[in-house]
Amino acid sequence: MGVDEAFDEFQKTVDAERLQVVLARARRDIFKEAFEAESDVAEVFGSGSLRRSTQLKPIHDVDLVVVYAEDDHQDWGQPGDSAEEALDYTRGRVNALLGATNGTIDKLVRLARWRNHAVKCFIDDPDDPEAFTVDTMPALRQADSTLLIPEALSQTWVTADPEDLVRRVASHQADWAYFRPIVRVLKDWRRSVKVEGKIKSLLIEVLALECMPRSGSRAEALRAFFTAAAVRVNTPIEDPAGHCGLIQPDLDKIGLRTALEEASEIATCACEHAAAGDTDDALRAWQEIFGEDFPAPAKKKARPAVTGPALIVPRPIKDAPQG
Repeated sequence: MGVDEAFDEFQKTVDAERLQVVLARARRDIFKEAFEAESDVAEVFGSGSLRRSTQLKPIHDVDLVVVYAEDDHQDWGQPGDSAEEALDYTRGRVNALLGATNGTIDKLVRLARWRNHAVKCFIDDPDDPEAFTVDTMPALRQADSTLLIPEALSQTWVTADPEDLVRRVASHQADWAYFRPIVRVLKDWRRSVKVEGKIKSLLIEVLALECMPRSGSRAEALRAFFTAAAVRVNTPIEDPAGHCGLIQPDLDKIGLRTALEEASEIATCACEHAAAGDTDDALRAWQEIFGEDFPAPAKKKARPAVTGPALIVPRPIKDAPQG
């Protein structure tokens, strides 16, 4: 098996099953169609990793943005109670349209509970830690095409542009067909990194946008990514649209930098092995980075030294007194 074929096989272990993706999109689209029919809704669109096709399995949630007509909600967008009012209004419309008991469009949602920016709509049992949700965020469109979204904790509205990240990912993908798949690979890799706390998948995605080449093989692109990202992580990693500040304020920079540096060294060795025609050792190196799911030959076992039979030396005969 060559390096490219090994990456093809490994990708299958990282990607969500097609039926799971189809189901997630279908559930999102039910929400989309329900809200598009509302008289006070200007537009509805998906956001988040599923929209960008950078989602990692298992898929637990999808994100939806409901842009309301400002003329119908003139008190929204102002500091104070309007943030909670927008979230509560959206929650009420979810229940009316899609509630499991009385939904007029579909009886899909068991519980709708608003959070800081969005309404979390449970399609599965809310007590199930693996429950699937559709996170529905109300918004107002601004003159510059960005969004105003409610922030319940601060009782205000903040600017966001989730479509900016969608465009950036699509642009990178248009230049290099492996970009989205490799982002999913890196999001999976982050789970094995030894750091304090967790590494947000969005942070890895933004690092990939900044540090991943737009051409070349997957092996060479990953080597370049690990090398560049190990340097980039030393400076603040912020929302590329410039609105939401740091993506992960509590990031363990030292832990992530160490992991990126180690991966860079191993990836460099892997590429050198491949260039020298030593495919087996190249695959073993990639397996060292990505784990046992990456296909590679078993490590060579050292052969025991071959020795002859033990030499038997006769004991010398000595005079001894006889009793």
